[in-house]
Amino acid sequence: MTRRDLIALASAWHLNAAPQRSPGELRHLLPAATHERFLIKASFHGPQARVPELRVNKRRILGQRTDTEGRFWLFDAPGLKPATQYQLTLNNSAPWALRTLPPPDAAVDRFRLLVYTCAGGHDAMTIEGTNNPYWVSIAARRKLFTRALAEKPDAMIAIGDHVYWDLRYGRGTGRLPAGQQPFARALLGAEFDRDIPVIGTPNERLLKLAVDRQIADLYGTLFRSTPVHFIQDDHDYFENDEALPPSPSGSISGVSFPPDDFMMRLARATQNLYFPEHLPNADRPIGLPGASAPDRSAGLAECFGTLRYGNLAELLLYDCRRYQTLAGPSAVLVPDNVERWLARRMQHSPARHVVNVPSMPLGWSAGKWGEWYPDVLDDRGRLGIGKEKYYWQQGWRAQHDRLVQTASGMERIPLFLSGDLHALAHGAIERNGKTDLRRNPVHTVLTGPISTGPRGWPSAARGTPPLTATGLEVRETLAPAEQNGFTVIDFLSEKIVFRQFQWKLGRAESEIDTLTPFHQFELTRKV
Repeated sequence: MTRRDLIALASAWHLNAAPQRSPGELRHLLPAATHERFLIKASFHGPQARVPELRVNKRRILGQRTDTEGRFWLFDAPGLKPATQYQLTLNNSAPWALRTLPPPDAAVDRFRLLVYTCAGGHDAMTIEGTNNPYWVSIAARRKLFTRALAEKPDAMIAIGDHVYWDLRYGRGTGRLPAGQQPFARALLGAEFDRDIPVIGTPNERLLKLAVDRQIADLYGTLFRSTPVHFIQDDHDYFENDEALPPSPSGSISGVSFPPDDFMMRLARATQNLYFPEHLPNADRPIGLPGASAPDRSAGLAECFGTLRYGNLAELLLYDCRRYQTLAGPSAVLVPDNVERWLARRMQHSPARHVVNVPSMPLGWSAGKWGEWYPDVLDDRGRLGIGKEKYYWQQGWRAQHDRLVQTASGMERIPLFLSGDLHALAHGAIERNGKTDLRRNPVHTVLTGPISTGPRGWPSAARGTPPLTATGLEVRETLAPAEQNGFTVIDFLSEKIVFRQFQWKLGRAESEIDTLTPFHQFELTRKV
């Protein structure tokens, strides 16, 4: 197929998938909420001739434009009443409801949370030379969201990989990265220029072409009444995490993280346009890295956030990519002051449940470079530490050990929720190296990927399914299952109840509408 054919194919797909719409019609809307503030990101199908207006009951909130052409806007509504349902309208839209969260000191009996990972990917991209899709269709993903929302969660957390458009690093196997595939090149019709800004330059148009389908068309307005929390991971910086030694063939070598300046600009622009930053929390320092930037609304944090639901639950949300270091024994995946904040909250939060939500999975490995563990496939295809993992940093495991030890030392249920690993799983870490954790095992849950297609499963992309990392003893109630799905969690005063749902590309999409949990379990507080 020639380049002209690819451009024609991409153009035809774009016209068919995105029928003509009114420029004033809302394309997507994603809200964040605390007990006193809403932050809403929205886009329209065309530029807005006038500043859009959000009504929160009778209060009038003017939009703040976040792009050059006037399609993308944010709406910031502070000073709200806690635990109050508001009626919202945007321009002339039909009204919808959105509720503020309970205040931190409020007695709360129950909190229901939806968690998942890996929802990104342009669904028209196929594996080169085949008709097989890279990712689950947008229609099927929206069905999964609709089924999850039928459980009426009070909030949602999406853990990383909202965008797949890697520009330089693929998976270390010689295949082109997603953003360099023929379809991607044809759709964009140009290359990103790494030497200029993103917003206000030709890069802005390319970013929207790459991301609109993956976020705006995927989410639409499905979550308009559910507060959302997005954590960014490696692909959200437009690269896969890779460490590649020099090659005689002259192929790309080096390490993809920490992100360079252009990767940072792409990730920040994506967040600024498409989904809310983390709103302020009184117990989280306003000076943590990535917080209180002068080009963001007051108090917003880009990388490290808190979901606080009354006195019942405090969830600590953290991006492990942006500030990772390559300092050998002293290397970290989150900065030292962020680690201290995490430790303080685990030790001193008054909430009944304190939960870690890192972008990087805990307990299992599939041999990726940028993870807590040194495991890698050896020359015989076995996962372990028999072969040195190129450029892996000892300090990452040391930070892991400190966080696990602090969590186990809590007088509450130690729990980590994570994504990235394209699986659903639950296990209890009973030993970490020489440290016996059986008095209070650390529970780890892989929350389930939404969009993963046939080439994205660890067993295909990495040559191994996720396995228990070296140096850990994990009692599994669910070994990692390479299935699409999501997790619904109910927090109650004395226990946490989990329901995990699964589906997989190749099964009838109609099955999604009636999914029931395939795995359920409870964790009970001992104190």
